[in-house]
Amino acid sequence: MPNAVDRAYESLLGDILSGVHPVGGRLREEELATSIGISRTPVREALRRLHAEGLVEVLPNRGAVVVDLNDDDLDDIFELRVLLEGYGARRAATRATQAQVSMLGGLCDEMEDRLKRSNGRRFDEISQLNLDFHRALHDAGGNPRLVPLLSNLMVMPLVRHTFKRYSSDELARSFAHHRELVAAVGARDPAWAEAVMHAHVSAARSALAARGAARTTGGEA
Repeated sequence: MPNAVDRAYESLLGDILSGVHPVGGRLREEELATSIGISRTPVREALRRLHAEGLVEVLPNRGAVVVDLNDDDLDDIFELRVLLEGYGARRAATRATQAQVSMLGGLCDEMEDRLKRSNGRRFDEISQLNLDFHRALHDAGGNPRLVPLLSNLMVMPLVRHTFKRYSSDELARSFAHHRELVAAVGARDPAWAEAVMHAHVSAARSALAARGAARTTGGEA
């Protein structure tokens, strides 16, 4: 059963983050079980897990739906990310092994290569690699209590398909921040690492806010 639950969870998470299941979309257990090829029980457990992580909510007479984050929700999430990820980056700069620094650099390589080879169309893969980068950085900090907290905070804003909405300049800035984080951690400079992470998370919030403003004024479909 755990394997089936993990399979259902990963399938649902990927479809939510890629927009297959849009914000406000209903998640019907029977249909999901059929599409994934498993029984309804692991799907139900996966939905509970996604609910605990803030990606799914259960509404009266509607069942499970993909959560719709408003601007206040996003402000709260990013405020916490600035604080906690800054702290995580500071810890990583004093605790990361050379192997972990190399892994972070390798993830930067993968993201940049994927973007180059995709002609800007493989944002789902880039989003996953971005999550992998941040999780690897959190792991390098060596605080096991911090990792699950940050994992949830990282995933929730991606229901807005953040990277799909980035301009080329915003993507370049994000990737440059990743490179600078690797440099700061590799240099064992906690103040530098924390400052870069603060800038990185703040820039991500700004980019998302700009896209939201464009939708509100009709400047974006």
